[in-house]
Amino acid sequence: MSLYRKMINHALSEGLHIDELNNLSTPVEAIPNLNAVPAEHFFELHELLDAKLGAGFSVRVGQEMKIDDYGVLGLAWKTCSWVGEIFDRSERYFKLLSDTYVFKVERNTDIFKIYLFRDAHRRGLELSNEATFSATVVVIQAIGDQKTYPVSVSFKHSAPKKLDDYQKAFQCPILFNQSHNVISYKTEQLEMRTTKADASINAFLVERVKEATEGIELNSNKIVTDIENLIKDALPSGIPSVAQLAEIMGMSARTLTRRLSKNNVTFRDLIQKKQEELSKYLLSKSHVSIAEIAFKTGFSEQSAFNRAFKRWTGKTPIEYRKF
Repeated sequence: MSLYRKMINHALSEGLHIDELNNLSTPVEAIPNLNAVPAEHFFELHELLDAKLGAGFSVRVGQEMKIDDYGVLGLAWKTCSWVGEIFDRSERYFKLLSDTYVFKVERNTDIFKIYLFRDAHRRGLELSNEATFSATVVVIQAIGDQKTYPVSVSFKHSAPKKLDDYQKAFQCPILFNQSHNVISYKTEQLEMRTTKADASINAFLVERVKEATEGIELNSNKIVTDIENLIKDALPSGIPSVAQLAEIMGMSARTLTRRLSKNNVTFRDLIQKKQEELSKYLLSKSHVSIAEIAFKTGFSEQSAFNRAFKRWTGKTPIEYRKF
């Protein structure tokens, strides 16, 4: 749905008048009330915008994509350990966005090839393939935090009359009328560590992707454990909100709260539990000052920590450390 909306918004930004979209099979006014748009309606929109705005619109709109536009799959991409790992995620889980995508990764010593097996039965699907590879360049640059470009891009369909937008987006040889749709990178480019690699968060997000793909919910006990680990990691920077952790986990705050309630706990319960556990451990197993322990457990003032600890244990931090 967000991809369909993105295409329309970008078309309007390029000067298309809203009245020129009146006859779409999925009308503009229906978008806020829909969960998904049929693939054929996407292809129809691609064909209309290509005719109205000229060759290259598919590539231009691909360049406007952001990782957040891909939902929970995009969240999983953000915390991959190495750049090329996003294709492992795409190969397995892209059906979260559409059941028309089939990705295959071929990883060699020098060249890393990503095949898009999606034969075009209409022009709109060819354009969609162009948008997909254009967006791929943007996603890789965002993940690796540098201007990385492919070494070649190949399409099965014929070349458009103008290639200016294609050359600007890909900055490499672009071949048409080829046997496969494939975008290729130097393997060394995709083996780089990502800028936001976080193994623990990524592991959880992969679970969320599986959940969304298979239409199941994670066991509530597993949810509690994952939340506790995220809280523990976040406390030194302050007490996290349920909205913050819900965003990391790829769900709404309401959904997260509902999942926790299935296990008869609240988000506040888990915050206090981890604060108490961590403070007890640091008081008994380290020589860290009480002021620093207060900071590490999410308190901005030692006095507030002292009151909370006395409420939890019946002892002051000093008394507990001596015990």
